[in-house]
Amino acid sequence: MTFQVIALIMTCAGCLLGLRFIFAGASVLKEWGIQETAGSLVVSRRIGAIYLGLALMFFLGRAAAPSDLRSAVCLVAGGAIALLACLGLFEFLARRVSAGVFRSVVAEAVLAAGFVWVWWGGR
Repeated sequence: MTFQVIALIMTCAGCLLGLRFIFAGASVLKEWGIQETAGSLVVSRRIGAIYLGLALMFFLGRAAAPSDLRSAVCLVAGGAIALLACLGLFEFLARRVSAGVFRSVVAEAVLAAGFVWVWWGGR
């Protein structure tokens, strides 16, 4: 896998997640077994904006040559996404979310592994 491929995957995932969190945040909350409240929807929309920003960053940087900055982006993105997967498992074990969170956890684990793979190979 190359940086360009993982950047395009992140672009697509970021756009899909961003739009879903902004326009259909209640469906994400329902999938995870979290009650829809005004506060949770505000947070969902704000998270959506972050995902859209990440999608744009990876789209614009998809052709970046190997560099210290590109390596740092891969390592940080992989670590942050792995943390999301771990937090999903933690919240499930604490019974704060339903098993619906596992779709997100698996996708996050695969994406994190992709970023670490590119980081490891691009050094």
